[in-house]
Amino acid sequence: MSKVFVFDHPLIQHKLTYIRNKNTGTKEFRELIDEVASLMAFEITRDLPLQDVEVETPVGLAKSKQIAGKKLGLVPILRAGLGMVDGILKLIPAAKVGHVGLYRDPETLKPVEYYVKLPKDVEEREFIVIDPMLATGGSAVEAINSLKKRGAKNMKLMCLVAAPEGVEEVQKHHPDVDIYLAAMDDRLNEKGYIVPGLGDAGDRLFGTK
Repeated sequence: MSKVFVFDHPLIQHKLTYIRNKNTGTKEFRELIDEVASLMAFEITRDLPLQDVEVETPVGLAKSKQIAGKKLGLVPILRAGLGMVDGILKLIPAAKVGHVGLYRDPETLKPVEYYVKLPKDVEEREFIVIDPMLATGGSAVEAINSLKKRGAKNMKLMCLVAAPEGVEEVQKHHPDVDIYLAAMDDRLNEKGYIVPGLGDAGDRLFGTK
């Protein structure tokens, strides 16, 4: 069974409070999402392997550490996931960025893949799948399916806010994918929105309704 990590860092929790606030405007909302994504990236990369290196300082040789050649990929789920990418790239500028686009079939209400573009060396990369909201879990499950079909073997899922129902759905279908959250909320309402949540992340990021 995959593990669920909820980041309790004070800066993440403080900024999430403003993200939730319905009176936070588009510009500030976008900036806060960016900042929280950076802070979450700091936590999610905690287990990256290091290797010993020697570097020459102005004074002498130092035995130091650097990341051991781990290839990282970021895969935002379109469109709301885009709002978190820049914040992560500030910390990991060498990461490659892929994209997964999904829409909801009006008949079945199931997510349907309409666009996938990934780095060529899929099998060699550790991917962070990104979506601000993990509500029913349908989009996350389908996005991870899309990556696995193309050879991805190592993935993490990163979301701001989740409902227990969405977490359970991902764990049921992808027990090998750990989930990283800023908050685990109470439940889904009858429309499938996370309660208390933060509304529609895509609309709030891009100023649409």
